[in-house]
Amino acid sequence: MEEVCLNSEPIFDECDDYEVDGDGAFVDNGNESGEAQSKKNPPLPTVGLEFDSFDEAYDFYNVYAKELGFGIRVSNSWFRSKRKERYRAKLSCSSAGFKKKSEANNPRPETRTGCPAMIIIRLVDTKRWRIVEVELEHNHPVNPQITRFYKSHKKMILAAKKAQPQLHPVTEVHTIKLYRSTTLNGCSGCSNVDQREGISSVDHLKHLELKDGDGHALYNYFCRMKLTNPNFFYLMDLDNDGHLRNVFWADARSRTTYSYFCDTITIDTTCLTNRYEIPLISFVGVNHHGQSVLLGCGFVGFESVECFVWILKAWLQCMLGCSPQVIITDQNKTLVAAVTEVFPKACHCYSTWYIMQRVPEKLGGLEGYETIRSQLNKTIFSSLKIAEFETSWTNMIKHNALGDNKWLQSLYEDRTLWAPVYLKDIFFAGMVPIDANESFKTFFDGYVHKHTSFKEFLDKYDLALHRKYHKVSVADLESRNLSLELKTRCNFELQLSKVYTKDIFSKFQSEVEGMYSCFNTRQVSVNGPIVTYIVKERIEVEGNEKEVKYFEVLYETTEVDIRCICSLFNYKGYLCRHALNVLNYNGVEEIPARYILPRWCKDFKRSCRGRCTISRTL
Repeated sequence: MEEVCLNSEPIFDECDDYEVDGDGAFVDNGNESGEAQSKKNPPLPTVGLEFDSFDEAYDFYNVYAKELGFGIRVSNSWFRSKRKERYRAKLSCSSAGFKKKSEANNPRPETRTGCPAMIIIRLVDTKRWRIVEVELEHNHPVNPQITRFYKSHKKMILAAKKAQPQLHPVTEVHTIKLYRSTTLNGCSGCSNVDQREGISSVDHLKHLELKDGDGHALYNYFCRMKLTNPNFFYLMDLDNDGHLRNVFWADARSRTTYSYFCDTITIDTTCLTNRYEIPLISFVGVNHHGQSVLLGCGFVGFESVECFVWILKAWLQCMLGCSPQVIITDQNKTLVAAVTEVFPKACHCYSTWYIMQRVPEKLGGLEGYETIRSQLNKTIFSSLKIAEFETSWTNMIKHNALGDNKWLQSLYEDRTLWAPVYLKDIFFAGMVPIDANESFKTFFDGYVHKHTSFKEFLDKYDLALHRKYHKVSVADLESRNLSLELKTRCNFELQLSKVYTKDIFSKFQSEVEGMYSCFNTRQVSVNGPIVTYIVKERIEVEGNEKEVKYFEVLYETTEVDIRCICSLFNYKGYLCRHALNVLNYNGVEEIPARYILPRWCKDFKRSCRGRCTISRTL
């Protein structure tokens, strides 16, 4: 298995029928009957391979030995004294060691050579046997054409006799299952997804276009990561010829991070959209510092609904079936269909940032582009009510004669999925822009370019994660140990300086300072306990000009509930300057606990509040 280039050559012969259930990594539903393992490329014993029983491990090594032309034997076994249970064994070449000297008159000649070839297997988790040491080199010739009959191979014939009806001649059986490697497993015993029904093989003939060395790099990287990190997870999707079609992986830290921040995620397909050499798809969330965090990666061999469904189900299996509440994607129709199928209960939205990134491409060639862009920004980011958006959009289309623009037509048809004014009731954890000046970067920005190869990406992947994790560690340290500077005398600022992480507090602090740009807070209506206020604010517009905007704030006096028409709390997760003004106007000295989200608190991970069930199993 280690020596196979996953794309240039099939991993198994075409006659093999193989599949791994549960948490195994290879998935293939080929229709071939599969009667024999390839004699040319038998699976190599590899450190990390796992088996369901001692007998399976023995059979695996025995089949490998027969294909190469040597016999095997159990040279050492270790047992637990009280239960007499074997927990470790050494399977050696039959030529290992030397026979004891015989005192017979005509002793048999020495046939052993002290051969070092062997594997050592060990019982792990009291359920499975794992190869922990391998030596493949022999100190004597081995040849599968040698007719010598080894005892270990005779056992294969005897087993075949018992398995086959006596009316038929006994044939030598070489069929073996695809043994699961520890490097190919997810979190053992944790999956809620049935492998056969949950992640089926895709029927397309398309597969990843790997260059020489890419397949080895992928497989070796996964092996190394899994051996050093037991909770490293990956799945590979192979076509009927053994070519690698799709692949997904996530390290232990990504899985643990998702257990804390599983509310909102972005599925980034920038590399697919921009036709990069690597068809990378990334699952990204936001941590308690407001930093982007990686929740898993994959390579998609073909942009089809089936391939996207496979990758999404692989991710869901990795996260033990814990679905996010909100999913943000681009407008890729095949991905949209896959998200709808795999996450039917999640709220699915389009990325406003991605849409705005395409404006120069789609509209840049039009006459009066700068005016159109300015009007589009104002329509999207300045509309506080749906009626305002509709009116502004209609005027923009009419005044610039854009009625026939197909891209703008499609945007308008999907407006409820991306325009902020339609998404005010959804929590985005700061993952959508609500201002034209907000900028976002993809997680691997600066590490991946159009011609980055698979092999090069794996090297940069480790570097990117190392730097990102370092930033998280620094932010954790600063949030715990540094005293945050207060810029006002407002008690709200003092209150949350003790609670929020440094980065989130800095953003909230801007809202506290923004209270001073608000004025003339006044009550306009009363409906039982609900009081409506209007707060005026001077805001900057293009050209450093300022205009006064009116923000409607609803305040419920009994439960101290508050909501502003700008909906900053849902977009970003902390109260806006307009809501803070109304609380201050009503003599409220501390922000109610319901408006201090645990996910932004410096002790969030230690307190484990809101943690997803996945964390209990990892």
